[in-house]
Amino acid sequence: QVQLEESGGGSVQSGGSLRLSCAASVHSFAFSRYRMGWFRQAPGKQREGVAAIDDDGTTNYADSVRSRFTISQDKVNDAVYLQMTSMKPEDTGMYYCAADSRVGASLMERYYRNWGQGTQVFVSE
Repeated sequence: QVQLEESGGGSVQSGGSLRLSCAASVHSFAFSRYRMGWFRQAPGKQREGVAAIDDDGTTNYADSVRSRFTISQDKVNDAVYLQMTSMKPEDTGMYYCAADSRVGASLMERYYRNWGQGTQVFVSE
């Protein structure tokens, strides 16, 4: 079991950047074996996978954010990050960090058993 806490959300204008952080409360050794994902949920829409990273560093991105967002992890500090650039109003939503000890940089919600509480992101025109 791992507890996750997101931070870094806020308001930004279209074209701007934000960096989200997710701190994991798990021993460094165990964290290195987790796959991590970022998901988001826009108002009135279902939660969707945005980016994921496997324990070997393999990454996976939704088509809507590829080349604009970058997921990375810090195994020393048990953290994962989502660098968001060239942001668009459609990037607005609650962003969640998720973790699972199974392999594969999946963007499917059902493959993650540990979730944070989320951090809000708003992108204005």
